[in-house]
Amino acid sequence: MNGYFVTGTDTNVGKTFVSCALARRAVALGHRVFAFKPIESGCTAGPDGRWAGADQELLAEAAGGWQHGPLRGLYQLPLAAAPLVAAEAAGIVIDLEQVVREAREGAASSRASLTLVEGAGGWRVPITPDTDMASLASALGLPVVVVARAGLGTINHTVLTVEAILRDGLAVAAVVMSLRPEDDPEACARNRLEILRRWPGMVMVLSSDQAVLDPLLSDALGPIASP
Repeated sequence: MNGYFVTGTDTNVGKTFVSCALARRAVALGHRVFAFKPIESGCTAGPDGRWAGADQELLAEAAGGWQHGPLRGLYQLPLAAAPLVAAEAAGIVIDLEQVVREAREGAASSRASLTLVEGAGGWRVPITPDTDMASLASALGLPVVVVARAGLGTINHTVLTVEAILRDGLAVAAVVMSLRPEDDPEACARNRLEILRRWPGMVMVLSSDQAVLDPLLSDALGPIASP
């Protein structure tokens, strides 16, 4: 399985925005992409009564719209809370082994050249009483992409997240700062430099140009040629 596990410095920092951008860019470059958010809370029921996660729907469409059934998300939980809390409210227990198995089988059966697995919330968000997003990433063995805010507080949150991932023995492929229209680009640039002072890895800023992600995609897919 070739790809990335996408985590965030917090909830609502732009994980799905970055994951979708990676998926769209890879598809545009001619790759088969499996984009998977196995656990999502805050889901709603559609007219057919089926629970659907908004983030997973966006991911599946960004990957080409071919994913169906469990490949379009395993656990859709109504309560907008950490997976453990939302699962307990729904009276279920999340099976982490099933999540890992579905991710691996989905990547293999689809012959995906790039697999993107998006976590829920941040690195230490609990999935079961004994596991968290770090446990899922470790079981998958994928390099980690850290999605961070562009503005105030991001230096501390980003460096702490990177330190935790490295301490857990996983590779950090890149930090991607999600620059929203309301964010100050100059402040984001200063924050990026401060993060680089503390972690000499790849730190990129994503707004509307998905091509900025090409160095990250080339690490996973090989040299990038413009479509």
